[in-house]
Amino acid sequence: MAEELKQTLKKIKEQFPEELRIIRDRETLAELRNKYLSRKRGILTLAIKEIGRLKPEDRSAIGKLANQLKSFIEKELEKKLEEENQRGEREQEKEAIDISLPGRMPFIGHFHPITVVQEEIEKIFLEIGYTIEEGPEVETDYYNFEALNIPKEHPARDDMSSFFISENIILRTHTSPVQIRTMEKRKPPIRIIIPGKSYRRDWDTRHTPMFFQMEGLVVDEGITFKDFKGTMEYFLRRLFGEKTKTRFRPGYFPFTEPSAEVDIGCFACQGRGCRLCSNSGWIEILGSGMVHPKLFERVGYDPERYSGFAWGLGIDRVTLLLYSINDARLFYENDLRFLNQF
Repeated sequence: MAEELKQTLKKIKEQFPEELRIIRDRETLAELRNKYLSRKRGILTLAIKEIGRLKPEDRSAIGKLANQLKSFIEKELEKKLEEENQRGEREQEKEAIDISLPGRMPFIGHFHPITVVQEEIEKIFLEIGYTIEEGPEVETDYYNFEALNIPKEHPARDDMSSFFISENIILRTHTSPVQIRTMEKRKPPIRIIIPGKSYRRDWDTRHTPMFFQMEGLVVDEGITFKDFKGTMEYFLRRLFGEKTKTRFRPGYFPFTEPSAEVDIGCFACQGRGCRLCSNSGWIEILGSGMVHPKLFERVGYDPERYSGFAWGLGIDRVTLLLYSINDARLFYENDLRFLNQF
């Protein structure tokens, strides 16, 4: 009995340091303490209880060994606990917030320059009673071309100019289809603007395959070219400045008659001629005109009763002008060094 107990104590003395060595936190250290020194189920505690069953002449020597072992285990546990406490303090110091350091300002996002310009244009027209309309970017040939009086032989209907998904389905080349869709649903008076994405097979410093366009449509009784001209002058002066000069030139668009190209006086050189205006003193800004009577007939409006005007401009191009940017492709490269300038 005494020899068996002695071997048990020897085994505990050999086993304990190995288990203590792999401890890496205070929770497992507490579990190890309970394993050996728990009052009810500790391995060493149970061994010490067995000493009372030994012969009197063996109790003294075995008891001495047991007490020495218990003292050793307790000291090693305390030493390990101190090490873990110190390690925990060092980790807390690493994670502590130094309130004397200056704060780190979070990165604050902002609107894309095209969005800024689009919202500015929308604001101008919303203030004078217009509403915003939207439509699908994937369009039918009918709404994108036919309903807008664009003939079959027109270059825009060639697959070298437009993105055809199938023979009759296309990525819209302008936001004009929304004009037809709106007139089919509503009766005059109509005063709408139509911002949105359009798609064409272009890729150079002034054109990208996807671009943002803004169109406007007004339909009512008694609308004249004078109303159209006054609206355009008001809009362009609000957008580019009160001193902005405007010029209306004859143009051609299948869905307007008469049609006009609208120019503004170059704000960079005040009309003297520079690189921005190609030394002409004028910058082409939008296409426009009075709504063609054939469009009214297609949507069931009486062209003898109603008249109207429509216009369209490229938001990307206006943004290029307002911010003096020389390449439209920069808008879509997502280079933060470029975008953060705005």
